[in-house]
Amino acid sequence: MINDLDSLKSEILKDMDSLSYIEIKQKYLSKTGLLTSMFKGIKDISLEKKLEYGKELNKLKKDLEEKIKEKEIDIKDINLERKIDPTAPFDINTPKDKRPHILDLIGSAHPLMQELEKILDIFQRMGFDILESKQIDDDFHMFESLNFPKGHPARDMYDTFWSDEDFVLPAHTSTMQNRALRRFGPPPIRVVLPGRCFRNEATDASHDHTFYQIEGIYVDEGISMGHMQAVIKEYLEQYLQKDLEIKMQPAYFPFTEPDVELVISCPFCDKVGCSTCGNKGWIELMGCGMIHPNVLTAGGIDPQIYTGFAWGVGLDRLTAIQRGITDIRKLRDGDINFLRQF
Repeated sequence: MINDLDSLKSEILKDMDSLSYIEIKQKYLSKTGLLTSMFKGIKDISLEKKLEYGKELNKLKKDLEEKIKEKEIDIKDINLERKIDPTAPFDINTPKDKRPHILDLIGSAHPLMQELEKILDIFQRMGFDILESKQIDDDFHMFESLNFPKGHPARDMYDTFWSDEDFVLPAHTSTMQNRALRRFGPPPIRVVLPGRCFRNEATDASHDHTFYQIEGIYVDEGISMGHMQAVIKEYLEQYLQKDLEIKMQPAYFPFTEPDVELVISCPFCDKVGCSTCGNKGWIELMGCGMIHPNVLTAGGIDPQIYTGFAWGVGLDRLTAIQRGITDIRKLRDGDINFLRQF
């Protein structure tokens, strides 16, 4: 496998001179790109070789992204010299060192998307597939496939926005569970489901009517709560770059049984208490649990043979924790001065 990486490195070096940065992104980093395909193949490598291979592959991806960024900025600098833009905040006679940085002119990735890319990269290295959620859905995927029969009072917990045609804006990325079970089945199934969610609720510093969520499901024979704790803990420790303690407390979700709320030790104060954790030393982070047999059956999976777990975590909350943001509404305000900090 390392020989494959050496061949790929040589091919990348040749392409850097002959292809545009857009063509290079498409060839190596798109959903069907060569590098992306190699990440997906990690799950098929023996355990003793997986660590070294994954480390080398991740380094290659990082180096390639840096080269693409340099190539992109060089091209935009050339274009900037060739054109006079009447909307630019400087004129052609302004010295280069007095002009705004080129990245201020071409824009940059939103902090939410920056964090999403990091998280998806972690899960891809753990052998998970990625399936993006929909931004408009139907009653079956929003409720019935998730063990919410018509008239069930738990539907009120997920009050959301409806169209005149009875389409619904999804209140959680769990709407993709049924599709994921059918698309990636039969088990083993490992997939994360990022997407935008909407809820009809009041907003404050820690709640908003529109937010991003990342759902995850893992289905196979003999899967237990112990597997769930191990996978989620490993992902969070890689993301926060911190050893964590976790604990679970009872919760209720119609689509899992048993259901728990996952709580982590505060990564900033080591359980002493700080403003991030509300001086509690612990942060309630996500709901999770074993997938309900009715949900597995609806997805064409036999619950007598297979079990699995699911979790859902708010990307906005993770971003706020990681970036030290005290009001998640700022992530959607479009304030350029706020966004320039990231």
